[in-house]
Amino acid sequence: MKEKMMNGFLLFATKLQTQRHISAIKDGFTTLLPIIIVGSFCTLFSNIVCNTTPGYVSIANLPGMSWLGALKPMFDAANWGTMNMLAIGACILISMELGEGMGQHDWSLPITALACYIALVKTTTTVTAQSGEVLTVSNVLTNEVTSARGLFVAMVAALVSAEIYCRLVSSGKLDIKMPESVPSNVAKSFSVLFPSCVTVFLVAGFGLLFTTVTKMTVPEAIIKFIQTPLSNVMTSWVGYVVLVFMTDVLWIFGIHGTQTLKGIYDPILLAAFAENEAAYAAGEAIPNIISTPFMSCFGTVTGAGITGGLLIAIFLFSKREDYRAIAKLAVPCGIFNINEPLTFGLPIVMNPILAIPFMIAPAVSNIFGYFMTTIGFCGRMVVNAPWTTPPGLMAFLCSGGNVGAAITQIIVILLAAVVYAPFVIASNSQAVPTEE
Repeated sequence: MKEKMMNGFLLFATKLQTQRHISAIKDGFTTLLPIIIVGSFCTLFSNIVCNTTPGYVSIANLPGMSWLGALKPMFDAANWGTMNMLAIGACILISMELGEGMGQHDWSLPITALACYIALVKTTTTVTAQSGEVLTVSNVLTNEVTSARGLFVAMVAALVSAEIYCRLVSSGKLDIKMPESVPSNVAKSFSVLFPSCVTVFLVAGFGLLFTTVTKMTVPEAIIKFIQTPLSNVMTSWVGYVVLVFMTDVLWIFGIHGTQTLKGIYDPILLAAFAENEAAYAAGEAIPNIISTPFMSCFGTVTGAGITGGLLIAIFLFSKREDYRAIAKLAVPCGIFNINEPLTFGLPIVMNPILAIPFMIAPAVSNIFGYFMTTIGFCGRMVVNAPWTTPPGLMAFLCSGGNVGAAITQIIVILLAAVVYAPFVIASNSQAVPTEE
């Protein structure tokens, strides 16, 4: 019975990992990651290096360094071109990834998906003039649409439009055949003309019908009934800890839990991070504790399961030569948050003794990080540093230079060591007998 349940669980996890829509979301955001990191560091440089606001902690406010303030517009412009265009980039990349998964290697697809997304969103906004008069501005896309606030809607538009487009192209029923004398690139454009038109018309027509019936736009409905509830669950400490626990459970069975569930949680946590980054750039209060860099700092630091704590516990308490030998080899990887040598080398996978603390340690780490942030000792995360950034330095950068965050990250690794220690001691009784 247990074996049957385990096989069923593994089958479900494998299908989830290979499901084409989730894979497209995961791969799309992975491709977008360099732009997110660039935008994050532009925010950091703009505020920590170039900010000349009196009383602000910045290098530019040091004697003789005020010239750095002249560089601030450059970093602000780069930030606008990256962080404030995340929804546009996500729409393009996710549609491309889904198209690749459906066998369509077509550059018309991402443009069609973007057209569908823009056809759904509002292209008007209101502004207040100096006289106090409220004016309506038409034919514009606000950052509500282009930035991370529009991520979820852009993701849905990309998936739906790509699905329709690829099915129409694959059917061949709307294909326009051109004479062989016509250049191939021109013939290709005509072959996808009707699929592109039908896709855009269907999405735009649905948007019009939906607004007519419900008196709200499709993006407004998605945000109200899907994005906001999901965000409230995943950015609460209970929902978030459950999410991290599930990723670690998958790891126990040899499945890359982070990558498997990334397509589900990444849009929500990334949107929360973008809100933090925007507030930090504007000098406002940081709204969210849980976000993408929070997970990097307290959920997967030194690798899933906070295995840096396991390394410490092994060096202090393990009498097993095989464990100690593997741990020595794993230290350089652990410094850069890579833990496969431990996960598959000890192994942790399918190992009941080490599997228990592997699931408990991240929960303890995240709860502690959340508590320290709540009381103000640990700064909230405003920069998305590369996931391979060493512990301590990672939290320092992600929090915009907050020392308390760096200290908190080091403490959570030590707490993980405390969690692992009894189980490492228990594993000593399983020592591999030496041959005489």
